[in-house]
Amino acid sequence: MAAKKPLALVAGAGSGLGTALLSRFEADEYTVVGLGRSKPKHSVGTFVQIDLSDDKTAPVELQRILSEFGPPKVVVHNTAELVIAPFGQTTVANFQSTWNSMVKSAAILAQSTMDPMVQSGGGAFLVSGATASLRGGANFSAFASAKFALRGLTQSLAREYQAYGIHVVHMILDGIIDTPRSRELHSLDPSRMMQPKDIAEAYWQAAHQPNSVWSHEMDLRPQSESF
Repeated sequence: MAAKKPLALVAGAGSGLGTALLSRFEADEYTVVGLGRSKPKHSVGTFVQIDLSDDKTAPVELQRILSEFGPPKVVVHNTAELVIAPFGQTTVANFQSTWNSMVKSAAILAQSTMDPMVQSGGGAFLVSGATASLRGGANFSAFASAKFALRGLTQSLAREYQAYGIHVVHMILDGIIDTPRSRELHSLDPSRMMQPKDIAEAYWQAAHQPNSVWSHEMDLRPQSESF
């Protein structure tokens, strides 16, 4: 009987990076399951529609997924909600929605997957950060505060679960990801943008680092990006 393929679970599996991540892990003989609030036009593997910030329904649905596919070997948290507005025009609801989308969803995802991963021998838990994880900019108060909180949560998870064989990595994406929507918004030459398949390759490599050389935080940016 053939061995069961390892499971890669990607939260925030929309078009662009989410789909590229699913494709990369599937290409390396993983069973892939994408999670998101809306299904992309071209999905890869199994897609489950889910609101990971819903603390009543999300844990139940995640338990169902693990019951069907088994404990994940790799979990990627790639959800985000971008709010760009002057501070005086940024509402409390904006702060709540960014926190729910990025921090609360990561906590629920981790609580549902970490212990099963430990019991099955370990794995990797990767979190998508941004420039705003390190530096709060004007008009980014809601987004940056949530990204700062997400980075802190990720550090805490790494220090708690590293000894149990879970490699927790915070991936800082310092640049604009090349998608049709971002081309419309930013009018950048694609050569100056981050290619989803290249980011996905870096995530795959991070998830498979030998345990004698684990990285906790990696920053990725185009060659043309200043920092």
